[in-house]
Amino acid sequence: MKSYLSVYAATTYEKVIERSRFIANCAHVSGEEEGKAFVAKIRAEHSLATHNCYAFVADKAGNLLRFSDDGEPQGTAGMPILDVLKNKKLFETAVVVTRYFGGIKLGAGGLVRAYAGTAAEALAGADIRAYTMCREIIVSVGYEHFDALKKFLEHGDADVKGTDYTDRVTVTVAVEAEKAEAFCAALTDRMAGRAAVKEGASYWFPFAVAP
Repeated sequence: MKSYLSVYAATTYEKVIERSRFIANCAHVSGEEEGKAFVAKIRAEHSLATHNCYAFVADKAGNLLRFSDDGEPQGTAGMPILDVLKNKKLFETAVVVTRYFGGIKLGAGGLVRAYAGTAAEALAGADIRAYTMCREIIVSVGYEHFDALKKFLEHGDADVKGTDYTDRVTVTVAVEAEKAEAFCAALTDRMAGRAAVKEGASYWFPFAVAP
């Protein structure tokens, strides 16, 4: 697997349908325990709600799936939310849709549309990123060459993770693993040997998705 899409930052979205208040919360979860913990957190925040229905895909392959109708008619809430996650090809993502009943029954079809629609609209506004195996690159330069390094990084395929200012400037960046070798070669060439370049650890990193 080269990469997978997931929610990066927790997001909340709210709408009212036939006087019922629907609140969707979505977040990145790594594993079933994180998924359960996120659901428990939302349930605690909305303990007076009529329903807290949820679905999550807790792994990178789409095999670890969990969902619940939480008292709504079977098949009208949890599975529609899960279908939204599947259709958007999202992994390691959890969505909880809370409902405060407003007095008007929606019927089975209306519930499916309400839960799926609220989840889909929440995810449409979420920060979705491509989690890709990256290689960490540590670049050290003298202060006189820092501007040149910044210009290179502005146009490169790297995400700056941090900058340390000591006797030299050290910048840590994340680069897609398969592009790391070419990135280091281009950087060394551009800086004409004035930068010390060292490769670090490899891990999954949330790169921004091009609009």
